[in-house]
Amino acid sequence: MPVYKDDNAKTNKWYYTINYKENGKYKKKLKRGFKTKKEAEAAMVEAQDALNKGNYIEPSKELYKDFMNTWLNDKKTNIQESTFSNYKYLVEKHILPVLGDIELRKITPRDIQSLYNNLKDQISDENIRKIHTVIKDSLNRAAKWEMILKNPATLVDAPKVSKKEIEVWDEEEIKMFLEASKDSRYYCAFLLALTTGMRQGEILGLRWKDIDVDNQTISVVQTLSHSGKKLKAGAKTDAGNRKISIDSNTLEQILKLRTKYKQEMLANRPIYEDHDLVIRTSVGTPLSPRNLLRSFYSLIKKAEVKPIRFHDLRHTHASLLLKQGVNPKIVSERLGHANVRITLDTYSHLLPNLQKETAEQFGKLFYNSN
Repeated sequence: MPVYKDDNAKTNKWYYTINYKENGKYKKKLKRGFKTKKEAEAAMVEAQDALNKGNYIEPSKELYKDFMNTWLNDKKTNIQESTFSNYKYLVEKHILPVLGDIELRKITPRDIQSLYNNLKDQISDENIRKIHTVIKDSLNRAAKWEMILKNPATLVDAPKVSKKEIEVWDEEEIKMFLEASKDSRYYCAFLLALTTGMRQGEILGLRWKDIDVDNQTISVVQTLSHSGKKLKAGAKTDAGNRKISIDSNTLEQILKLRTKYKQEMLANRPIYEDHDLVIRTSVGTPLSPRNLLRSFYSLIKKAEVKPIRFHDLRHTHASLLLKQGVNPKIVSERLGHANVRITLDTYSHLLPNLQKETAEQFGKLFYNSN
Protein backbone atom coordinates (compact mmCIF):
# COMPACT_ATOMS: atom_id res chain seq x y z
CA MET A 1 0.00 0.00 0.00
CA PRO A 2 2.49 2.64 -1.09
CA VAL A 3 2.11 6.42 -1.17
CA TYR A 4 3.53 8.33 -4.13
CA LYS A 5 4.36 11.87 -5.12
CA ASP A 6 3.53 13.10 -8.61
CA ASP A 7 6.03 15.85 -9.40
CA ASN A 8 4.20 16.64 -12.63
CA ALA A 9 1.09 17.74 -10.76
CA LYS A 10 0.85 21.46 -10.03
CA THR A 11 -0.98 21.02 -6.71
CA ASN A 12 -2.12 18.18 -4.47
CA LYS A 13 0.81 16.04 -5.60
CA TRP A 14 0.40 13.04 -3.28
CA TYR A 15 -1.65 9.92 -4.01
CA TYR A 16 -1.94 6.33 -2.85
CA THR A 17 -2.72 2.93 -4.35
CA ILE A 18 -4.37 -0.07 -2.72
CA ASN A 19 -4.48 -3.65 -3.96
CA TYR A 20 -7.60 -5.55 -2.95
CA LYS A 21 -9.67 -8.57 -3.91
CA GLU A 22 -13.28 -8.34 -5.05
CA ASN A 23 -15.38 -11.26 -6.29
CA GLY A 24 -12.29 -13.42 -6.56
CA LYS A 25 -10.41 -10.88 -8.68
CA TYR A 26 -7.51 -8.66 -7.65
CA LYS A 27 -7.99 -4.96 -8.27
CA LYS A 28 -6.01 -1.80 -7.69
CA LYS A 29 -7.46 1.43 -6.34
CA LEU A 30 -5.72 4.75 -6.87
CA LYS A 31 -6.69 8.04 -5.28
CA ARG A 32 -5.07 11.39 -5.95
CA GLY A 33 -5.50 14.90 -4.61
CA PHE A 34 -3.62 15.02 -1.30
CA LYS A 35 -1.51 18.04 -0.44
CA THR A 36 0.84 16.22 1.94
CA LYS A 37 2.26 12.73 2.33
CA LYS A 38 0.74 12.52 5.79
CA GLU A 39 -2.79 13.22 4.46
CA ALA A 40 -2.36 10.56 1.76
CA GLU A 41 -1.12 7.97 4.26
CA ALA A 42 -3.98 8.64 6.68
CA ALA A 43 -6.58 8.33 3.91
CA MET A 44 -4.93 5.16 2.62
CA VAL A 45 -5.02 3.47 6.03
CA GLU A 46 -8.67 4.43 6.47
CA ALA A 47 -9.62 3.14 3.02
CA GLN A 48 -7.73 -0.14 3.54
CA ASP A 49 -9.44 -0.66 6.88
CA ALA A 50 -12.83 -0.10 5.28
CA LEU A 51 -12.00 -2.58 2.52
CA ASN A 52 -10.94 -5.19 5.07
CA LYS A 53 -14.23 -4.76 6.96
CA GLY A 54 -16.24 -4.91 3.75
CA ASN A 55 -17.79 -1.43 4.16
CA TYR A 56 -15.70 0.57 1.74
CA ILE A 57 -17.53 3.45 0.08
CA GLU A 58 -16.63 4.67 -3.36
CA PRO A 59 -16.41 8.47 -2.91
CA SER A 60 -18.69 10.57 -5.10
CA LYS A 61 -17.29 12.53 -8.03
CA GLU A 62 -20.10 15.09 -7.69
CA LEU A 63 -18.90 18.69 -7.43
CA TYR A 64 -19.42 20.37 -4.08
CA LYS A 65 -21.43 23.20 -5.69
CA ASP A 66 -23.97 20.73 -7.11
CA PHE A 67 -24.29 18.89 -3.84
CA MET A 68 -24.59 22.17 -1.92
CA ASN A 69 -27.52 23.33 -4.06
CA THR A 70 -29.38 20.15 -3.12
CA TRP A 71 -28.41 20.51 0.53
CA LEU A 72 -29.71 24.10 0.64
CA ASN A 73 -33.05 23.11 -0.88
CA ASP A 74 -33.43 20.34 1.68
CA LYS A 75 -32.38 22.65 4.51
CA LYS A 76 -35.01 25.20 3.55
CA THR A 77 -37.77 22.95 4.86
CA ASN A 78 -36.61 22.86 8.49
CA ILE A 79 -34.99 26.22 9.29
CA GLN A 80 -36.36 29.73 9.59
CA GLU A 81 -36.57 31.96 6.54
CA SER A 82 -34.00 34.42 7.90
CA THR A 83 -31.55 31.60 8.70
CA PHE A 84 -31.96 30.14 5.23
CA SER A 85 -31.34 33.52 3.60
CA ASN A 86 -28.18 33.92 5.66
CA TYR A 87 -26.95 30.43 4.76
CA LYS A 88 -27.67 30.99 1.07
CA TYR A 89 -25.75 34.26 1.07
CA LEU A 90 -22.70 32.73 2.79
CA VAL A 91 -22.74 29.73 0.44
CA GLU A 92 -22.96 31.79 -2.74
CA LYS A 93 -20.69 34.65 -1.64
CA HIS A 94 -17.90 32.88 0.22
CA ILE A 95 -18.04 29.07 0.09
CA LEU A 96 -18.74 28.07 -3.52
CA PRO A 97 -16.30 30.52 -5.15
CA VAL A 98 -13.52 28.64 -3.33
CA LEU A 99 -14.76 25.07 -2.82
CA GLY A 100 -17.57 24.80 -5.36
CA ASP A 101 -15.58 23.29 -8.23
CA ILE A 102 -13.89 20.64 -6.08
CA GLU A 103 -15.30 17.11 -6.12
CA LEU A 104 -16.83 16.05 -2.81
CA ARG A 105 -14.31 13.26 -2.43
CA LYS A 106 -11.37 15.62 -2.93
CA ILE A 107 -12.19 18.29 -0.35
CA THR A 108 -9.52 18.18 2.35
CA PRO A 109 -9.21 19.75 5.81
CA ARG A 110 -6.48 21.96 4.33
CA ASP A 111 -8.93 23.33 1.72
CA ILE A 112 -11.40 24.25 4.43
CA GLN A 113 -8.82 25.77 6.77
CA SER A 114 -7.36 27.85 3.92
CA LEU A 115 -10.84 29.22 3.21
CA TYR A 116 -11.17 30.36 6.83
CA ASN A 117 -7.68 31.88 6.81
CA ASN A 118 -8.42 33.91 3.68
CA LEU A 119 -11.72 35.17 5.06
CA LYS A 120 -10.19 36.33 8.34
CA ASP A 121 -9.63 39.91 7.14
CA GLN A 122 -12.78 40.08 5.01
CA ILE A 123 -15.70 39.16 7.27
CA SER A 124 -16.48 38.87 10.98
CA ASP A 125 -15.42 35.93 13.14
CA GLU A 126 -19.10 35.23 13.70
CA ASN A 127 -19.74 34.77 9.98
CA ILE A 128 -16.68 32.55 9.58
CA ARG A 129 -18.09 30.42 12.41
CA LYS A 130 -21.42 30.24 10.53
CA ILE A 131 -19.56 29.18 7.37
CA HIS A 132 -17.90 26.40 9.37
CA THR A 133 -21.33 25.29 10.58
CA VAL A 134 -22.68 25.19 7.02
CA ILE A 135 -19.71 23.28 5.61
CA LYS A 136 -19.63 20.79 8.46
CA ASP A 137 -23.36 20.16 8.33
CA SER A 138 -23.42 19.72 4.56
CA LEU A 139 -20.48 17.30 4.55
CA ASN A 140 -22.05 15.38 7.43
CA ARG A 141 -24.98 14.80 5.11
CA ALA A 142 -22.62 13.63 2.36
CA ALA A 143 -20.97 11.19 4.79
CA LYS A 144 -24.32 9.84 6.01
CA TRP A 145 -25.41 9.31 2.43
CA GLU A 146 -22.15 7.44 1.80
CA MET A 147 -20.93 9.92 -0.79
CA ILE A 148 -17.63 10.44 1.06
CA LEU A 149 -15.65 8.27 3.46
CA LYS A 150 -15.29 10.88 6.17
CA ASN A 151 -16.27 14.49 6.81
CA PRO A 152 -13.04 16.54 6.46
CA ALA A 153 -14.60 19.48 8.31
CA THR A 154 -14.57 17.46 11.55
CA LEU A 155 -10.76 17.66 11.44
CA VAL A 156 -10.83 21.49 11.31
CA ASP A 157 -11.19 23.47 14.53
CA ALA A 158 -14.25 25.69 14.68
CA PRO A 159 -13.12 29.33 14.30
CA LYS A 160 -13.13 31.28 17.53
CA VAL A 161 -15.62 34.10 17.88
CA SER A 162 -14.62 37.19 19.81
CA LYS A 163 -17.40 38.22 22.16
CA LYS A 164 -18.84 41.58 21.13
CA GLU A 165 -19.26 44.26 23.74
CA ILE A 166 -22.92 45.11 24.15
CA GLU A 167 -23.87 48.74 23.57
CA VAL A 168 -26.71 50.10 25.70
CA TRP A 169 -28.21 53.44 26.65
CA ASP A 170 -28.33 54.81 30.18
CA GLU A 171 -31.42 56.38 31.69
CA GLU A 172 -30.62 59.86 30.40
CA GLU A 173 -30.09 58.66 26.83
CA ILE A 174 -33.39 56.78 26.94
CA LYS A 175 -35.23 59.92 28.03
CA MET A 176 -33.58 61.98 25.30
CA PHE A 177 -34.47 59.44 22.60
CA LEU A 178 -38.08 59.02 23.72
CA GLU A 179 -38.51 62.77 23.83
CA ALA A 180 -37.17 63.08 20.28
CA SER A 181 -39.40 60.27 19.03
CA LYS A 182 -42.64 61.11 20.85
CA ASP A 183 -44.29 62.40 17.66
CA SER A 184 -43.07 59.47 15.53
CA ARG A 185 -45.62 57.03 14.17
CA TYR A 186 -43.43 54.24 15.55
CA TYR A 187 -42.98 55.66 19.06
CA CYS A 188 -44.76 52.69 20.61
CA ALA A 189 -42.46 50.24 18.83
CA PHE A 190 -39.44 51.90 20.43
CA LEU A 191 -41.22 52.08 23.78
CA LEU A 192 -42.08 48.38 23.70
CA ALA A 193 -38.48 47.44 22.91
CA LEU A 194 -37.20 49.47 25.85
CA THR A 195 -39.84 48.52 28.41
CA THR A 196 -40.37 44.84 27.55
CA GLY A 197 -37.18 43.65 25.85
CA MET A 198 -39.20 42.22 22.94
CA ARG A 199 -37.41 41.45 19.68
CA GLN A 200 -38.12 43.52 16.58
CA GLY A 201 -40.05 40.71 14.87
CA GLU A 202 -42.11 40.13 18.02
CA ILE A 203 -43.07 43.80 18.23
CA LEU A 204 -44.04 44.02 14.57
CA GLY A 205 -46.07 40.81 14.86
CA LEU A 206 -47.93 41.87 18.02
CA ARG A 207 -51.75 41.91 17.69
CA TRP A 208 -54.38 43.66 19.77
CA LYS A 209 -55.80 40.31 20.84
CA ASP A 210 -52.39 39.43 22.32
CA ILE A 211 -52.71 42.27 24.86
CA ASP A 212 -54.52 41.55 28.13
CA VAL A 213 -55.48 45.04 29.28
CA ASP A 214 -56.93 43.96 32.62
CA ASN A 215 -53.82 42.02 33.68
CA GLN A 216 -51.39 44.33 31.85
CA THR A 217 -49.64 41.52 29.97
CA ILE A 218 -48.52 40.87 26.41
CA SER A 219 -48.49 37.37 24.92
CA VAL A 220 -45.71 36.80 22.38
CA VAL A 221 -47.24 34.29 19.98
CA GLN A 222 -46.58 35.74 16.51
CA THR A 223 -43.62 37.34 14.73
CA LEU A 224 -42.99 39.21 11.49
CA SER A 225 -40.18 37.85 9.30
CA HIS A 226 -37.03 39.90 8.64
CA SER A 227 -38.24 40.51 5.09
CA GLY A 228 -41.48 41.98 6.45
CA LYS A 229 -43.50 39.79 4.10
CA LYS A 230 -44.61 36.96 6.36
CA LEU A 231 -46.41 36.77 9.70
CA LYS A 232 -45.47 33.55 11.47
CA ALA A 233 -47.14 31.80 14.38
CA GLY A 234 -44.84 31.33 17.36
CA ALA A 235 -41.74 33.14 18.54
CA LYS A 236 -38.11 32.67 17.51
CA THR A 237 -37.72 29.80 19.99
CA ASP A 238 -40.07 27.71 22.16
CA ALA A 239 -39.00 29.75 25.19
CA GLY A 240 -39.85 32.89 23.21
CA ASN A 241 -43.55 32.05 23.44
CA ARG A 242 -44.19 33.91 26.67
CA LYS A 243 -46.22 36.44 28.62
CA ILE A 244 -44.64 39.76 29.56
CA SER A 245 -45.98 42.16 32.15
CA ILE A 246 -46.02 45.79 31.00
CA ASP A 247 -46.17 49.01 32.97
CA SER A 248 -49.29 51.20 32.95
CA ASN A 249 -47.61 54.07 31.03
CA THR A 250 -46.56 51.80 28.15
CA LEU A 251 -50.05 50.25 28.04
CA GLU A 252 -51.65 53.70 27.99
CA GLN A 253 -49.48 54.84 25.08
CA ILE A 254 -50.32 51.70 23.10
CA LEU A 255 -54.07 52.03 23.65
CA LYS A 256 -53.96 55.58 22.25
CA LEU A 257 -53.17 54.05 18.86
CA ARG A 258 -56.65 52.58 18.56
CA THR A 259 -58.29 55.96 17.96
CA LYS A 260 -55.71 56.86 15.33
CA TYR A 261 -56.18 53.54 13.52
CA LYS A 262 -59.96 53.91 13.41
CA GLN A 263 -59.52 57.23 11.62
CA GLU A 264 -57.05 55.69 9.13
CA MET A 265 -59.36 52.76 8.50
CA LEU A 266 -62.20 55.11 7.55
CA ALA A 267 -59.95 57.27 5.38
CA ASN A 268 -58.39 54.33 3.54
CA ARG A 269 -61.31 51.90 3.57
CA PRO A 270 -61.03 50.72 -0.08
CA ILE A 271 -57.44 49.53 0.35
CA TYR A 272 -57.28 48.95 4.09
CA GLU A 273 -56.17 45.52 5.35
CA ASP A 274 -56.81 44.79 8.99
CA HIS A 275 -54.35 42.23 10.38
CA ASP A 276 -55.13 43.28 13.98
CA LEU A 277 -51.54 44.53 14.30
CA VAL A 278 -50.55 47.01 17.00
CA ILE A 279 -47.71 48.43 14.89
CA ARG A 280 -48.90 48.84 11.30
CA THR A 281 -48.79 51.04 8.23
CA SER A 282 -51.49 53.62 7.49
CA VAL A 283 -53.34 50.99 5.41
CA GLY A 284 -53.15 48.29 8.07
CA THR A 285 -50.42 46.14 6.53
CA PRO A 286 -47.33 44.89 8.41
CA LEU A 287 -44.61 47.50 8.81
CA SER A 288 -41.40 46.77 6.92
CA PRO A 289 -38.51 46.29 9.38
CA ARG A 290 -36.38 48.38 7.02
CA ASN A 291 -38.72 51.35 7.37
CA LEU A 292 -38.71 50.99 11.14
CA LEU A 293 -34.91 51.00 11.23
CA ARG A 294 -34.71 53.98 8.89
CA SER A 295 -36.88 55.96 11.30
CA PHE A 296 -34.93 54.67 14.31
CA TYR A 297 -31.53 55.80 13.04
CA SER A 298 -32.93 59.15 11.96
CA LEU A 299 -34.32 59.75 15.46
CA ILE A 300 -31.00 58.77 17.05
CA LYS A 301 -29.37 61.65 15.15
CA LYS A 302 -32.17 64.00 16.14
CA ALA A 303 -31.85 63.03 19.83
CA GLU A 304 -28.05 63.29 19.66
CA VAL A 305 -27.54 60.08 21.62
CA LYS A 306 -25.00 57.29 21.19
CA PRO A 307 -25.74 55.26 18.02
CA ILE A 308 -26.86 51.70 18.82
CA ARG A 309 -28.73 48.96 16.94
CA PHE A 310 -32.46 48.42 17.36
CA HIS A 311 -31.65 45.05 18.98
CA ASP A 312 -29.62 46.95 21.57
CA LEU A 313 -32.87 48.37 22.94
CA ARG A 314 -33.53 44.81 24.14
CA HIS A 315 -30.07 44.73 25.72
CA THR A 316 -30.76 48.11 27.32
CA HIS A 317 -33.95 46.74 28.90
CA ALA A 318 -32.13 43.72 30.35
CA SER A 319 -29.15 45.75 31.57
CA LEU A 320 -31.33 48.22 33.44
CA LEU A 321 -33.28 45.42 35.12
CA LEU A 322 -30.11 43.70 36.29
CA LYS A 323 -28.65 46.97 37.57
CA GLN A 324 -31.86 47.48 39.55
CA GLY A 325 -31.28 44.12 41.22
CA VAL A 326 -34.03 42.18 39.45
CA ASN A 327 -33.51 38.42 39.70
CA PRO A 328 -31.76 37.14 36.52
CA LYS A 329 -34.41 34.39 36.31
CA ILE A 330 -37.11 37.04 35.88
CA VAL A 331 -35.01 38.88 33.29
CA SER A 332 -34.48 35.60 31.43
CA GLU A 333 -38.24 34.94 31.34
CA ARG A 334 -38.99 38.44 30.03
CA LEU A 335 -36.43 38.06 27.25
CA GLY A 336 -37.62 34.58 26.29
CA HIS A 337 -34.24 32.90 26.83
CA ALA A 338 -34.23 29.11 26.98
CA ASN A 339 -32.52 29.21 30.38
CA VAL A 340 -31.02 31.70 32.80
CA ARG A 341 -27.48 30.71 31.81
CA ILE A 342 -27.94 32.44 28.43
CA THR A 343 -28.93 35.62 30.24
CA LEU A 344 -25.98 35.42 32.63
CA ASP A 345 -23.52 34.75 29.80
CA THR A 346 -24.90 37.58 27.66
CA TYR A 347 -24.75 40.16 30.43
CA SER A 348 -21.79 38.79 32.40
CA HIS A 349 -19.98 42.13 32.01
CA LEU A 350 -22.52 43.62 34.44
CA LEU A 351 -22.14 40.95 37.11
CA PRO A 352 -18.84 42.05 38.72
CA ASN A 353 -20.28 45.51 39.45
CA LEU A 354 -23.52 43.98 40.68
CA GLN A 355 -21.64 41.65 43.00
CA LYS A 356 -19.65 44.56 44.40
CA GLU A 357 -22.81 46.55 45.06
CA THR A 358 -24.46 43.52 46.67
CA ALA A 359 -21.44 42.95 48.93
CA GLU A 360 -21.45 46.59 50.03
CA GLN A 361 -25.18 46.53 50.77
CA PHE A 362 -24.87 43.25 52.64
CA GLY A 363 -21.98 44.58 54.71
CA LYS A 364 -24.03 47.63 55.74
CA LEU A 365 -26.56 45.32 57.38
CA PHE A 366 -23.96 44.36 59.97
CA TYR A 367 -22.42 47.84 60.19
CA ASN A 368 -25.78 49.53 60.77
CA SER A 369 -26.85 46.97 63.32
CA ASN A 370 -23.95 47.87 65.67
